[in-house]
Amino acid sequence: MDTGTHIAMGVAISGLALADTAVANDPSTMGAVFAGIMVGSLIPDIDTVLKLRNNAVYLRNHRGITHSVPAVMLWPLLISILLTLIVPGAEFLHVWAWTFLAVFIHVFVDIFNSYGTQALRPFSQKWVAIGVINTFDPIFFGLHVIAILAWFLGTDPLATMSTLYIVIFFYYLLRFAVKSAVKRSVKKTVPGATEIFIAPTMKFFQWRVAATTEVDHYVGRAYGRSITLYDRFKREPMPASPQVSAALEDPNLKAFVSFSPLYRWSVSHVGDLYEVRLIDLRYRSKGYYPFVAVAHVNQDLEVVNSYTGWIFSEDKLRKKLKFAPNN
Repeated sequence: MDTGTHIAMGVAISGLALADTAVANDPSTMGAVFAGIMVGSLIPDIDTVLKLRNNAVYLRNHRGITHSVPAVMLWPLLISILLTLIVPGAEFLHVWAWTFLAVFIHVFVDIFNSYGTQALRPFSQKWVAIGVINTFDPIFFGLHVIAILAWFLGTDPLATMSTLYIVIFFYYLLRFAVKSAVKRSVKKTVPGATEIFIAPTMKFFQWRVAATTEVDHYVGRAYGRSITLYDRFKREPMPASPQVSAALEDPNLKAFVSFSPLYRWSVSHVGDLYEVRLIDLRYRSKGYYPFVAVAHVNQDLEVVNSYTGWIFSEDKLRKKLKFAPNN
């Protein structure tokens, strides 16, 4: 989820924490628990700083080790030790338990996005991405805001937040049902589909759709169970050439391939350079495919510049390529 939603969830969990008498009756423990919950609600996304290095490193690592099983166990321990040192008298076990819940819920809700996490690491390197809730879901966020406002206006926090999460549970069930209906419709619209990708958007009934058959890629949108296909691309093997091989060894293209399960390629010349472009088909927006990886290879089979990331115009892509680092 986005940072704002994780913060809202941290506040809601703080309301639940007041059901713990050790928290409700001890100001020191309460302060440490509230701090632990808020830090725990955000700490798994600390790997966002990898963007400062480059997009390739960020793509390969975001929601990876920081969302893994060892991290879910380690973050609460480290945070709780630090907080009980800072806040004299705070009860460690209670600080740890509520911080652990905050970290666990952060990682748990992230697996329901289309981006997903490596939540099963180190047991599996697979990205777990269920894809029923958008990274920012207005209904999910709005329900939290309503509950938090109700709490601040004087309602019982335990009853309020318990009701919130019961409602959200049924909301998730509804999202699963809608996605399942969309998938059935895609199968009817694209007979013989071997792979189907369905991603939520911020609008409840609208979904991104991409499907693959033995010969074609299809890209479209779903509104409820109504499927509209916008593009169709022939599936063709990538050319076996020294330039393509050199481009695919570039870190930016490697990161893209590790992240994107559904893409097409294009090969062209830009001046004296050989351009290899990989285009993710999952995120079509206003007729454009903004998530790409591009490498330029010279006559000596050296990648002179490359880039991977979100670009919404060719002009911006050219600027990025001109200044983008090669590592």
